[in-house]
Amino acid sequence: MAGDIKERTLAIGYSFLLLLLTSLLCSTEGLNTEGQILLELKNGFHDKSNVLESWKPTDETPCRWKGVNCSHGSDNNRVVTSLNLTSMGLSGTLNAAGIGGLTHLTYLNLAYNGLTGNIPKEIGDCLNLEYLYLNNNQFEGTIPAELGKLSVLRSLNIYNNKLSGVIPYEFGNLSSMVELVAYSNFLEGPLPNSIGNLKNLVNFRAGANNITGNLPKEIGGCKSLMLLGLAQNQIGGEIPREIGMLASLKELVLWGNQLSGPIPKEIGNCSSLEKIAIYGNYLIGPLPKEIGNLKSLRWLYVYRNKLNGTIPREIGNLTSCLDIDFSENSLVGSIPSEFGKINGLSLLFLFENHLTGVIPNELSSLKNLSKLDLSINNLTGPIPFGFQYLTKMNQLQLFDNSLSGIIPSGLGFHSPLWVVDFSDNNLTGRIPPHLCRYSRLMLLNLAANHLDGNIPTGILNCKSLAQLLILGNMVTGSFPLELCKLENLTAIDLNENRFSGTLPSDIGNCHRLQRLHIANNYFTLELPKEIGNLSQLVTFNVSSNLFTGTIPPEIFQCQRLQRLDLSQNNFSGSLPGEIGTLQHLEILKLSDNRLSGYIPAALGNLSHLNWLLMDGNYFFGEIPPQLGSLSSLQIAMDLSYNNLSGKIPVQLGSLNMLEYLYLNNNNLDGEIPSTFEELSSLLGCNFSFNNLYGPIPSTKIFQSMAVSSYIGGKNGLCGAPLGDCRTNSASHSDTSAKSFDSRRAKIVMIIAASVGGISLIFILVILYFMRRPRESIDTFGGTEAPSPDSDIYFPRKEGLTFHDLVEATKRFHESYVIGKGACGTVYKAVMKSGETIAVKKLASNREGNNIENSFRAEISTLGRIRHRNIVKLYGFCYHQGSNLLLYEYMERGSLGELLHGSATTLEWSTRFMIALGAAEGLAYLHHDCKPKIIHRDIKSNNILLDENFEAHVGDFGLAKVIDMPQSKSMSAVAGSYGYIAPEYAYTMKVTEKCDIYSYGVVLLELLTGRTPVQPLDQGGDLVSWVRNHIRDHDNSLTPEILDTHVDLEDQTTVNHMLTVLKLALVCTSVSPTKRPSMREVVKMLIESNEREGNLTLTQTHLDLPSKDGL
Repeated sequence: MAGDIKERTLAIGYSFLLLLLTSLLCSTEGLNTEGQILLELKNGFHDKSNVLESWKPTDETPCRWKGVNCSHGSDNNRVVTSLNLTSMGLSGTLNAAGIGGLTHLTYLNLAYNGLTGNIPKEIGDCLNLEYLYLNNNQFEGTIPAELGKLSVLRSLNIYNNKLSGVIPYEFGNLSSMVELVAYSNFLEGPLPNSIGNLKNLVNFRAGANNITGNLPKEIGGCKSLMLLGLAQNQIGGEIPREIGMLASLKELVLWGNQLSGPIPKEIGNCSSLEKIAIYGNYLIGPLPKEIGNLKSLRWLYVYRNKLNGTIPREIGNLTSCLDIDFSENSLVGSIPSEFGKINGLSLLFLFENHLTGVIPNELSSLKNLSKLDLSINNLTGPIPFGFQYLTKMNQLQLFDNSLSGIIPSGLGFHSPLWVVDFSDNNLTGRIPPHLCRYSRLMLLNLAANHLDGNIPTGILNCKSLAQLLILGNMVTGSFPLELCKLENLTAIDLNENRFSGTLPSDIGNCHRLQRLHIANNYFTLELPKEIGNLSQLVTFNVSSNLFTGTIPPEIFQCQRLQRLDLSQNNFSGSLPGEIGTLQHLEILKLSDNRLSGYIPAALGNLSHLNWLLMDGNYFFGEIPPQLGSLSSLQIAMDLSYNNLSGKIPVQLGSLNMLEYLYLNNNNLDGEIPSTFEELSSLLGCNFSFNNLYGPIPSTKIFQSMAVSSYIGGKNGLCGAPLGDCRTNSASHSDTSAKSFDSRRAKIVMIIAASVGGISLIFILVILYFMRRPRESIDTFGGTEAPSPDSDIYFPRKEGLTFHDLVEATKRFHESYVIGKGACGTVYKAVMKSGETIAVKKLASNREGNNIENSFRAEISTLGRIRHRNIVKLYGFCYHQGSNLLLYEYMERGSLGELLHGSATTLEWSTRFMIALGAAEGLAYLHHDCKPKIIHRDIKSNNILLDENFEAHVGDFGLAKVIDMPQSKSMSAVAGSYGYIAPEYAYTMKVTEKCDIYSYGVVLLELLTGRTPVQPLDQGGDLVSWVRNHIRDHDNSLTPEILDTHVDLEDQTTVNHMLTVLKLALVCTSVSPTKRPSMREVVKMLIESNEREGNLTLTQTHLDLPSKDGL
């Protein structure tokens, strides 16, 4: 009995144990196979924000997990059909070895994360997959050919990654493919011919890659294709005729390639086409007349090719067209009157061709025309009278033609004109009075015509006017006092007219004025001392007038002056010593006045001076030896025709960049210093009519000068080209002296200077050439303008208010300040959510519209940009006069602080990646934003670093959008000292080349460890210091120039740094045309690493598509 009980007890115990084991087994194996596959996927992710917290192994199925959707399968069990993890901040790799087990998966979206590594080939086993989104990550390697097995795949998005290799031939098997988007990668090689098998393909975009070869003719087999976007590649050859088989094609976007040959006439068969963007290629031949068959065409961009022939009259059949741009080609013949039939035409650009004939009157019937540019052609005849009735016209540019007759007197009465440029024509009559009737006119350029009369009152009261350029006409009157009341006016150029009277003291009210040119007029009396109030003045030219009196010392309060020309007047008295305070001065012309006294030694402080003309005055005393400190002096030093005496300072031999030196017609004595043999750049000199003696320097340049450069007066010089110093050459000198006409020499020099001045003006006019507009970027947030008193927020998360920002910064307390700039102060704000952001509070309205303009500029540019190397703007806030910008927070601060501070040492690998990241950010702004963006203030303090030392270009307080009408007249002072491109001083025009120069300075900072501003005795700026160092080391690049904080024992590092130094020198070339584009800079940096650096690149690329449909 007891045994039975014992056996029964054991049986119960065994049963319980079995039940317990079964229960445990069930609890560990309860998650189904699909869930285990997803967990394996999760194991490869870095989930810092724990967004996948709901993915628990204790669940039976993953169907309740975040991002996972399930449906009922054939056996009525729930199966995973969709996985959407977009924009969850995930990083890491894609562990997808078992993903083929998700046999019912139709939708996979991992876009907008930070995933790295390769795209797993196992995705090709998900045979039911219809939608695959892997875009906006950092995937690298090749595209797996196994994806070609996905026969039901409809959409494949892999853009904005780092993928390389070719587009697999197997993609031709994707018979269900509707959308293939692969732009902004490193794809290369030719497009596969198999692409023609994709009969259902609607959108194909693979721009901004390195695709080569020809556009395959098989593309004609893509019968459903509506968008073909292959811009910014290296595709060559001709556009295949088979393109005409694409009857459904709406957008043909092939700009920025190497296409050649003619535009095929078969393009006229693409009857659905709405956009053609094939600009920036090498297309030749005429425009095919068949293009007139495209009745649905709205945008036609064929500029910057090599097209020739005439514009076909069939162009008038494009009745739906809004924009037509044929500029920068070699088109000939007349402008077809049939343009007048395109009633909806808004933009017509035909500039820089070889067009002849008159401007057709029929263009006056284009009531929607807002932008017309026919500049740089050979057009004749009058400006059509009907242009004055075009009610939407805002940009009208006809410069550099041979137009004649009067400007229609009613121009502007019905038109909200913004830019008017009729310069370099043969126009006569008066300036129309109504050009600024709508108070929008920013640029008025009527230079180099034959206009007369006075400047109309309507122009003088034009509050929007930024630049008034009427040089080279016959305009009369006194200096208009009304101009001094125009708050936006930055440039006045009245050169070469018939103005007279005095320059009024009211000129001091033009506080924003940067350029004041009134040369070659009849202005009289003294210069007003109030000119000293023009704190923004950069270039001041009053030459060839009738000014008298002394030079007011107040002028030298204009500390931004870069060009000062007071020549050919009747100024008297001494030259104020305060001139030595103009640290930015590059050109000083004082020729042909009545100035006297000693030459101020303070002139030697002008470290940026490259042209010094003081000839034709009454200066006396010795030449200050301090002039030998003018290390930047390059064009000329002319001290001729004065009363200078004493010896020539040996220090002038240090001017090794100087090209022309004129000391003739003075009373100098002694010998020509032997140090002059070091003047290696010298091209010409003149020492005649002095009291010099001794040997002429033995270098080739001195010996090759004409005899007339050394004789006259009591000179007793000898040596080549004069007689041997051992013989008496006095009779030879006397004979030559009698035949030397000093006045004739003077006249020749004046004529040469005049010709040079005219040439410079011509160059400046050409430099005004304006770039075209591109398609605009989507508005930031799609919001309305804020009302003056209300809170307007565009935060990235709901619920963030102005008061939250006040609380997070303790009412913007000083202890929260992390940076200060010209436009405002930056605070660190830790929000209640724990998130840290940077808040930039713009300065108060005491500075007027500058701050408001800065605010508008930032939100309208930075707010629309998404790129890994651009500081993200989360939103902005306006509250009772306070303008705030909300940025992502950068933990490492600015490059400038880190590089020039004492706390951190940056290794070369880090510096190089910072340089590359900043270059990619700038390249995006220049080449991929539409319209393109110029930063205008690139410097190391505006390159911010995240926790991984990745570079982010920031501070767009000065950012300007170009490729818009104002780009030609952009004149606000741009940049920081040490970073400003040299050409800005005389062009007053900001281009992307200015950014490239500034970027080159940042490269030099990274390479040398030095700040952009250097001691005056070392060049004054970093570019000069580097060039001086190279010159002092036999024009060779040596490791001594590099930052000693970097490991220079590693020869690989040194070689790489010196290679990048060569690039920095090219970026900071004096000539803008010699500087590479930022896209070329990125390429050269990558190539330098491949050749010398061997660093593992982690550069990032574009995050948003181009509006031109890459």
